[in-house]
Amino acid sequence: MNYIGTRGFNDHRTFAGALLDGLAPDGGLYVPQVWPSLDATELNTAAKGDYGVLTEKLLTLFGVDVLGAEAVKAAAAKTRAAFLRNGETPLTQVEDNLWILELWHGPTLAFKDMAMQMIAPLTDAALSQRGEKLTLVTATSGDTGAAAVRAFAGSAHVRLVVFHPLGRVSPVQRLQMTTVEAGNVLNIGVEGDFDDCQRFVKQLLGEASLKERGLISSVNSINWGRLLGQVPYYLAAAAASGADHPEFVVPTGNFGDAFAGWAGRKIGANVGHLHAAVNSNDALSQAINTGRYVRHQATPTASVSMDVQAPSNFERLVFEASGRDGAATKALFDTFAADGDVTLSADMQSALKAEVSASTVSEETTKKTIKHAYDAWGQVICPHTAVAVAAALERKSGKPIIALSTAHAAKFPEFVTEALGFAPEVPEAIQKLHGLKETITPIKNDYAAALAAVKGFVG
Repeated sequence: MNYIGTRGFNDHRTFAGALLDGLAPDGGLYVPQVWPSLDATELNTAAKGDYGVLTEKLLTLFGVDVLGAEAVKAAAAKTRAAFLRNGETPLTQVEDNLWILELWHGPTLAFKDMAMQMIAPLTDAALSQRGEKLTLVTATSGDTGAAAVRAFAGSAHVRLVVFHPLGRVSPVQRLQMTTVEAGNVLNIGVEGDFDDCQRFVKQLLGEASLKERGLISSVNSINWGRLLGQVPYYLAAAAASGADHPEFVVPTGNFGDAFAGWAGRKIGANVGHLHAAVNSNDALSQAINTGRYVRHQATPTASVSMDVQAPSNFERLVFEASGRDGAATKALFDTFAADGDVTLSADMQSALKAEVSASTVSEETTKKTIKHAYDAWGQVICPHTAVAVAAALERKSGKPIIALSTAHAAKFPEFVTEALGFAPEVPEAIQKLHGLKETITPIKNDYAAALAAVKGFVG
């Protein structure tokens, strides 16, 4: 299994190369050179079995075994531990043909743990093979940073730099990042939004003066290894539901989770239509539904992890929808980077709609859906989950739908309390964060300041 880039890079990388690069040299995102496939019966049989075994099968299918069988087993075991609820797929049926998939049973109570717990041992294995160390830079709208800090803190091979938008993550998300004491972790707060943080990360990955100091990569979902860790739960959830090709409604910001579902469908699994549910930061929804992709300043919402107006993984979808045309993909995203405004061709818009649909959910509807989920089903859900559930309820027409629940409600207590009239139960993992010392480096919304902070940390 080799990997190529979405902007025409064809000097094939193995999984290890794609993992450690993060971005392709030309700024594109890595995708499989050829999408693998398995017999549908074989895939569905694996999906009904042990989650660790399913993960091993999928990792091997995508060439992860280049790192060795033990690395695959270790990564699968970590992913399994972050997924199951009492040993079972955490799928709850709340109505006829409607299920909620809980993906927040990992150490930071968010779905990002799924992939991050997997990518950490794989990264260590790849670096051990090479005898090298790596600087990882990541942007977060809340959950990615917390999961990355927990997964990589104390690593002997990795230095981790996390950028988050100051004041635009929930207090719990901030504490999960900034209270972990580890000499190999630097938390940077940017006076901007998530898209600014993500822009810095992409610039840093191409920074020659940093590359001279050693390997540099990212653990955002721009990294194929991060995204791959999210594919198995689509297969497991579909199998647990017993439904034939259920639709998945995914609350999305950077579009990585939704594209992981698309990848599951692409390889022949029992995964049906993919629907991306977004909040008022709806550049993705507008692009798919109107053909105009416009970057605006992100608006703060209760579903903070989705406050994204330039979703990186949209590039992977455009590449696939274009018939894997690297030149066309590069031209589109070069224009978007320069102007912040691109009009898609009619053919491109039609091709995108054939792959994924999208809709926008307002703050008011999000709040009402939290209340509805409790009153109707006894479920206390977070704002991000509520965005997905609202879209799922809107789309119900007798077909099976699985809505993804991406975080524990206690990570966003103020908005949930407003919706329900009482505070969500706070798990011990969150309770013990309060009162701990925080370590954070604030910077202006300026690339030079970001570069200086990283250089000071890397040495």
